[in-house]
Amino acid sequence: MINKPKKQRIISLIKNNIRIDKVCLGKNVKYYDFVNLYGCTIGDNVKIGTFVEIQKNVTIGKRCKISSHSFICEGVTIADDVFIGHGVMFINDKFPRASINGKQIVDEWNLEKTFVGNGVSIGSNATILSGITIEDGAFIGAGAVVTKNVKKNSINYGNPAKSYRKLKNEKV
Repeated sequence: MINKPKKQRIISLIKNNIRIDKVCLGKNVKYYDFVNLYGCTIGDNVKIGTFVEIQKNVTIGKRCKISSHSFICEGVTIADDVFIGHGVMFINDKFPRASINGKQIVDEWNLEKTFVGNGVSIGSNATILSGITIEDGAFIGAGAVVTKNVKKNSINYGNPAKSYRKLKNEKV
């Protein structure tokens, strides 16, 4: 369960190369140039790298690290102590389209929520499809394409990502 920061502060800031709009921001959050955060909740002690977009209705837990060039779309919930590598992409619609029968799509899409558990580590350039649950302590290898749920404390990589082994005595 993700808890919102105890002392909520909703901030809006557009300055230089930073856009933060209606964000519930925890304490000691660090972010860098060229971030675009709007309508999301960010927990305490989170680090957000440059060129990161976090959309509305996203929740990020405490002590997470979101590396540069990552995209976290609406419908994603990330628990505590999660590492997101460089260029990680989340998807929130299994069948995205620009138009149907020549008419541009406005609201005719299906939001599918994704959950990332505590202590998960996602390697650079991984893609996480919509409707996925990644359980606590799982590792996702760099470049993986995650198409189905991921079990607790497992090591997963490839396209599509497969579970190769369980973590045993390693500290998570």
